[in-house]
Amino acid sequence: MARRQSRVVTEDEDTELNMTPMLDVVFILLIFFIVTAVFVKEPGVDVQRPLTQTEERVRPTILVAVTSDDEIWVNRQVYQMNQLRNVLEQLLQENPRAEAMIQGDADAPVGTVLDVQEVLQQLGVTVTISTRPR
Repeated sequence: MARRQSRVVTEDEDTELNMTPMLDVVFILLIFFIVTAVFVKEPGVDVQRPLTQTEERVRPTILVAVTSDDEIWVNRQVYQMNQLRNVLEQLLQENPRAEAMIQGDADAPVGTVLDVQEVLQQLGVTVTISTRPR
């Protein structure tokens, strides 16, 4: 019969922990979170939002600003109403599940804000209008 040899571990021997598989998992998770992250497109202009009684927190991915000078801002550029639909369609191609927020200046023409809202709704986008609490 063959004898079993048992090996006794002494304190002099170093044990080694292989960190490579853990680092691989961390990098894969990092890549996953970067790819699935949603980036918000800023309009590029500051507006004075009208006051409201209620406040609801929404995280939109498309921001459209309407200034008091009747300018429509998307992605730091000014667009005319007839150009807006094409710009929004391009943004929706990047993110089909996008939600939009209209940042209308307190002195912005209401008609322009409503026209922007109508274009977004025709494209099937969920729309909210940004206000500031009293």
